Amino acid sequence: MRSSVVVGVDGSDASLTALDWAVDEATRHGHPLRIVNASLWERYEGVVPRWATDRPSGQVLAENIVGMAEDRARTRAPSLALSGEVLAEDAAGALLQEGQEALMVVVGSQGRGEVRDLLLGSVGLIVAARCHGPVVVVRGDRHALEAHHQRVLLAVGEHDVDSSAVRFAFREAAVRDVDLDVVHTWREPAHEQVDHPLLVGAPRSYSAHQASELLDKALEPVLRAYPEVRYHRATVEGPAHRVLIQRSAAADLLVVGARRQRHVVGLELGRVAHRALHHASCPVAVVPQERRSTESDV
Repeated sequence: MRSSVVVGVDGSDASLTALDWAVDEATRHGHPLRIVNASLWERYEGVVPRWATDRPSGQVLAENIVGMAEDRARTRAPSLALSGEVLAEDAAGALLQEGQEALMVVVGSQGRGEVRDLLLGSVGLIVAARCHGPVVVVRGDRHALEAHHQRVLLAVGEHDVDSSAVRFAFREAAVRDVDLDVVHTWREPAHEQVDHPLLVGAPRSYSAHQASELLDKALEPVLRAYPEVRYHRATVEGPAHRVLIQRSAAADLLVVGARRQRHVVGLELGRVAHRALHHASCPVAVVPQERRSTESDV
């Protein structure tokens, strides 16, 4: 059973923002918080002999970062159970390992300008792409970070029937007691007529009808488990990433699924999730779900 919320800290402003978000999230769920700093100081400074009294400066820095993060977390939520640890590993590898047993892994976003945000290879992007469990990349303005919108946004794709992403979003809406906006996007083929022969007299196109049916199938299993969640469904014609990024401006959390293709490096994230991580106006939760190698990307 996944038991804790794990957050990676490195002393940067972005990681402290992620820490605050993780404290609030762990409090909502009633789970412990685990604060992790990963550093390869041993590689650069060497392992200290047992008889030595001085610790490497890298180790001292890492311990100070974790200690200050623990103090900050206790100030924000005095009754929250938490622990901190310095791991002598690379940051991405350490968080991926921690994520195997975590409720979720929380990381900060670079957030230092549009061009910088578009660069690939950051720790957050690697963890979101490869973690076995949910990963939340914390980004957005103050209203989203402090959950003022009172709304969770869920992106439903073609393969999200009773998926982990759908269940995650409903659980988040339930513990927050907020509205859930469920969106499935579709595109009208250029050659398709407005009225399909199978839908004579129907006001919507055949593609819109299929989109609505898919959304119903995706929601049906989870609605029985979360009858208390106030949800709003919508099928929208247009590119998924544009629709979701626009709607993320009014959400506290955007939930997207990542359909992993095993043993294929570089295809761990779909295009929609990848763009959301770079451009959404609120924190983004990437929830993995395995896919067959024959399935196409969105």
